[in-house]
Amino acid sequence: MAALTSLVLRARTGLLLPRQSSCVDSVRFASKKAGGSSKNLGGKSGGRRFGPKTNEGHFVHAGNVLATQRDLRYHPGAHVGIGTNNTLYALEDGEVRFTKEVYVPAPRSPEATTVICKLPKGSLLYKTFINVLPTRQEGKFKLVDMV
Repeated sequence: MAALTSLVLRARTGLLLPRQSSCVDSVRFASKKAGGSSKNLGGKSGGRRFGPKTNEGHFVHAGNVLATQRDLRYHPGAHVGIGTNNTLYALEDGEVRFTKEVYVPAPRSPEATTVICKLPKGSLLYKTFINVLPTRQEGKFKLVDMV
């Protein structure tokens, strides 16, 4: 009778009977969620690398990029062109020179009303220009159409 009551107790409490397999009762669930795709990938791209691409005194060929910029930080000087995205490039073969020149804005321009008013009295504004000094072409000449 004691053996019979122990079998009944085991059956009610969920314990295994002597000849019962453990595979039938147990079910294994995932311990982690399934990995889904992430769609918010912004902010992981590298910087745009704005700034001067050649230093002062370097020799450049016509068409070489001198500086990339978002706003006009560097202004085109002699023999320098400007692209639609404010990229400065050389128009002639030659040597790169950086110059700073005093900038006086027009009296009613937005710069005069916003920037100049906040500067201390007597201070000057400067603009940085990138110039290309062409190489001397001694003994060479360009043909000119005769009109």
